[in-house]
Amino acid sequence: MLRANNLRRSLHSVLNRRHPLKPPPATAASHPSASRPFCSIPTPPPSSTTDSELRKYIGYTLLVLGCGAATYYSFPFPEDAKHKKAHLFRYAPLPPDLHTVSNWSGTHEVQTRTFVQPETISELEAVVKECNEKRQRIRPVGSGLSPNGIGLTRLGMVNLALMDRVLEVDEKNKRVRVQAGIRVQQLVDGIKEYGLTLQNFASIREQQIGGIVQVGAHGTGARLPPIDEQVISMKLVTPAKGTIEVSKEKNPELFYLARCGLGGLGVVAEVTLQCVERQELVEHTYVSNMKEIKKNHKKLLSENKHVKYLYIPYTDTVVVVTCNPLSKWKGPPKYKPKYTQEEAIQHVRDLYRESLRNYRDKLLAFDPLNKEHIAKVNQAEAEFWRKSEGYRVGWSDEILGFDCGGQQWVSETCFPAGTLSKPSMKDLEYIEKLMQIIEKENIPAPAPIEQRWTASSRSLMSPAYSSSEDDIFSWVGIIMYLPTMDARQRKTITEEFFHYRHLTQANLWDQYSAYEHWAKIEVPKDKDELAALQARLRKRFPVDAYNQKRKELDPNRIFSNNMLEKLFPMTETV
Repeated sequence: MLRANNLRRSLHSVLNRRHPLKPPPATAASHPSASRPFCSIPTPPPSSTTDSELRKYIGYTLLVLGCGAATYYSFPFPEDAKHKKAHLFRYAPLPPDLHTVSNWSGTHEVQTRTFVQPETISELEAVVKECNEKRQRIRPVGSGLSPNGIGLTRLGMVNLALMDRVLEVDEKNKRVRVQAGIRVQQLVDGIKEYGLTLQNFASIREQQIGGIVQVGAHGTGARLPPIDEQVISMKLVTPAKGTIEVSKEKNPELFYLARCGLGGLGVVAEVTLQCVERQELVEHTYVSNMKEIKKNHKKLLSENKHVKYLYIPYTDTVVVVTCNPLSKWKGPPKYKPKYTQEEAIQHVRDLYRESLRNYRDKLLAFDPLNKEHIAKVNQAEAEFWRKSEGYRVGWSDEILGFDCGGQQWVSETCFPAGTLSKPSMKDLEYIEKLMQIIEKENIPAPAPIEQRWTASSRSLMSPAYSSSEDDIFSWVGIIMYLPTMDARQRKTITEEFFHYRHLTQANLWDQYSAYEHWAKIEVPKDKDELAALQARLRKRFPVDAYNQKRKELDPNRIFSNNMLEKLFPMTETV
């Protein structure tokens, strides 16, 4: 009864409390003419009302604390939560012995307690032996540049960054033997005093030699094979057979399988590479269009040592970049640029200022999925290339590179394009259909779509494998940049990219016998899609032979990870 009376008094006091700037409501007891705008001396409420309100707010506080405690103990933080598979941009306190490893694009990340970096081949052998006995996984990982994180696993990794020396240079035969952890730029710098360099280069110089070979990386040039074809011999450290050397003469069957072995057949410890004489190249960059490209395509492929096309979606612009050895007799071409560097980038600068004025952000970052905005950015880039036409001269390791931009999603496919003497023209047909898909589906596709060519490879697991030396292959890469660190926006861009990739897969891959680059293939989450991918890979690659060698050399699968297990399951079940 006392509690009920207190509640009624409390409600009564609240209802009768007046706003200091509002007049009191008229009542039956007050005369209309006698009403005042406000009372200068408010009547104090009874003391019992103050006590009841105090008890009320104390009760609310205790209720909130009690609910919080009940929630905490009803839903405790899992004991193994810190060790579960990491998700990008979800932060939690980590134990001091937990290493965070992510790929260059920021699209794949893991935490692991085992990250080994041996300094010698004997240390590597000891690590492999111990981990095999314990059945502890140590997946070989290089510089972490693969867009799909093919070398990552939270169960443990081995990295050869400390095994990065040039071991032997054979000037006469133009060969070099190196530790597999050496980076491409380190190697090039280390052998240039001997007048040697690599035959070809991929876009980036930071890859470790072991990694760039194992994933079948490539440069461009229809007469030049992928980089794995430059390998003369290798030393593999394996759990079952120790350290073995493979070459064309020593165990050729394993050599051609392991040369592009995806890190699943052993840790590549040493590599012997066939080099070429160091030479200066003349790079010629100019703007064309698809109509002109079709007329000159065969000539461009056959007459240039290196050639690539950069397509700008939502424009008719095709940027052609050719590279050829500098003539000792003619010297560098005499060419005066039409525009200065400042004039060349003015279009981009103007669009950047417009974007800043309206949206306070950078070009792609402020609206990366707006097709109209992306088309404007692409048009500005096309204008930049038009005003950047010209020549430059430099050493091959300086010229044969490409600024890949910032963090990004990328899918690159490889497919046959006829022979050098008789191109099939399917490479240009592929691009035309890709552009039609982009425009029909209003895909916010940024520039560039890069197209390159290589000769064939004899490595059985290479996407460019062919038994015919005359065959040529085209490589086409599509991208979507991740210009923001906002997790929601990155997730939206990721979803849009996979939609873009799915459209190319559904409409182009089977028709042109296109297969993804091993460093850019993504494992589907859907079981049916995964089963279809496994069946498709079996049509192109010797999966059974590859798995058989995995069983022989690595019976406990310590070099495997989730990607290898999904792509090449040892059993029929996924």
